[in-house]
Amino acid sequence: MLMIRSIVRPEKSDDVMAALLDAGYPAVTKISVAGRGKQRGLKVGEVTYSEIPKELLLTVIHDADKDIVLRTVMEAARTGTAGAYGDGKVFVSPVEEVYTISSGFKED
Repeated sequence: MLMIRSIVRPEKSDDVMAALLDAGYPAVTKISVAGRGKQRGLKVGEVTYSEIPKELLLTVIHDADKDIVLRTVMEAARTGTAGAYGDGKVFVSPVEEVYTISSGFKED
C-alpha cells in the first residue's frame, strides 16, 4: 500500500477531493496547513508572506492504483492547463501496515 500526500491550494482541495471520489477513491483526510516552497513565500508590494495557506490531502491506496490517483490529483490541482507556481506537491511513500481501530483488524 502507498500513502499519497498532496499539498494543494485551498481553492483546489474540494476539486481534488471530488475528482478522487469520482475516480472511486472516497477515503481522504484533509488538513489545513501553511508553508512555503522554493519561491520562499510571496511578496506583495513591501509585504512578504513567508507562509502560504495550503491543504494537505492524505489518502492510502493499493500500489496498483498509484498512476490513476496521481493523474487524478495532478489534473484536479493544476491551475489552468499549464499550471502555475504554488500549485503544490505530491509525495508518495510506502505504508507497511493498516489497522481498522473499531475492529482491530489488519487490512490488506
